[in-house]
Amino acid sequence: MQELQALVITDELIASGQTYSEYRGMIDALLAENKTTGNNHSESYLDYTKMNVQRMNRWDKTAKITPKLVELLVSISSPQVWLVITEAWCGDAAQSLPFLAKLAELNPLIKLRFVLRDENPELMDAYLTEGARSIPILIALSADLSKELFVWGPRPIFLQDRLKAYKLDPQNITSKEFADGTHLWYARDKNKAIAEELTPMIASTV
Repeated sequence: MQELQALVITDELIASGQTYSEYRGMIDALLAENKTTGNNHSESYLDYTKMNVQRMNRWDKTAKITPKLVELLVSISSPQVWLVITEAWCGDAAQSLPFLAKLAELNPLIKLRFVLRDENPELMDAYLTEGARSIPILIALSADLSKELFVWGPRPIFLQDRLKAYKLDPQNITSKEFADGTHLWYARDKNKAIAEELTPMIASTV
């Protein structure tokens, strides 16, 4: 992954990335034109995107970071680049991106940028999850992009395992029921799983 990553993550790619506020603004502008990111502007994808905006708005207001994680992030002393691969219609992304943005806000040495999956297939294919183009993916890098510090995503481990089990045996649960269960889990978990998984990763960079 290191060699491939070095080829696909460039200064130009980072420069093309959006800040969190720019990403959110782009989604609002697209929705105003009855569009979303990517090439699928179907009614269902528009509905996913609208729901995701509501989810992100909620987490923007309610997401909380533990004092331990705050202290850890503040202790980062060398610049880092956090690159996130995402799409506006992705439900998992809507549940985690606001929390990642709040983490990055705690230290000016963290440069957080968002790029779209379908506009960057070479990048996405360097960070597949069991062969799938699953998102979101957070890639933390040294400031000069020469070192990959850690990778997180596309969802908390519990949900990833739950999805694997569902694909093996749906147990008569519809895809909508499964998705509803996923978002209920996120609401109850309140970003705790993401925080627990990211804490040792971030600690390894301090």
